[in-house]
Amino acid sequence: MKTYVVTDLYIYPIKSLAGIRVESAKAEEMGFEYDRRWMLVDEENQFITQRKHPILSQFYPEILSDKISVIYKDKKYEFFINESLEKPISSMVWDDESTVYEVSKAASKWFTQELGFSCKLVKISNTGDRKHHAKRLDKTLIVSLADGYPYLLIGSESLKILNEKLEEKITIHRFRPNIVINTTVAHEEDFFDFFQIGKVQFKNAKPCGRCVMVNNNPQTAVVLKEPLKTLSKYRKVDNSVLFGTNVFCLNEGEINVGNVLEF
Repeated sequence: MKTYVVTDLYIYPIKSLAGIRVESAKAEEMGFEYDRRWMLVDEENQFITQRKHPILSQFYPEILSDKISVIYKDKKYEFFINESLEKPISSMVWDDESTVYEVSKAASKWFTQELGFSCKLVKISNTGDRKHHAKRLDKTLIVSLADGYPYLLIGSESLKILNEKLEEKITIHRFRPNIVINTTVAHEEDFFDFFQIGKVQFKNAKPCGRCVMVNNNPQTAVVLKEPLKTLSKYRKVDNSVLFGTNVFCLNEGEINVGNVLEF
């Protein structure tokens, strides 16, 4: 029987900004603790991502005890994890209504100045403030501010096979996974059903459809045609280009790099 080991864990505190590799993470129903609990919204309270603003990949968050620090070029801004204004804001993440709260006027001003357009930094505070109905499962999931599902799992062989087809090699960071495991067959993670990491049980929801955002080089914020062009040649199913698989957890608990998947 194959052994699958967790090689990397990532969280993305602010939606569409750079991620943070961690050695351990607390799995919650909404996603990993601190994962995509914040996002930037425009003047109409619509979410902002790298799809339109690739430069967001150059903002690097860090978790410092009870604060989050964001570094962009030679600038830095810090705010408290529990910081927010009291007035709720009705926003949308794709088709899902989401109740969020502005972190502070100062935080919104800093991002507005650095990005060059008006925006607010907001957070989702309460479990259940955003729900996503998964049509394939006919199930409503409690989700953070991620695109659609709480977790993204990718196998190492999937990236290896893709890189063999690309002229310029890329890293796993293009695909913004939460959990990376070692595999021996490309895309075998698509076919997982129930599995357990540590004491946390997970269920596969569906393979993840990818968008133009994977063409943004997270090191430079330069957008080219790859890897989506190559992926579309061998990973296109029903007009979706698939890479990695969306999963959700059935209970909360800690998982660690080095944990073995149990089926």
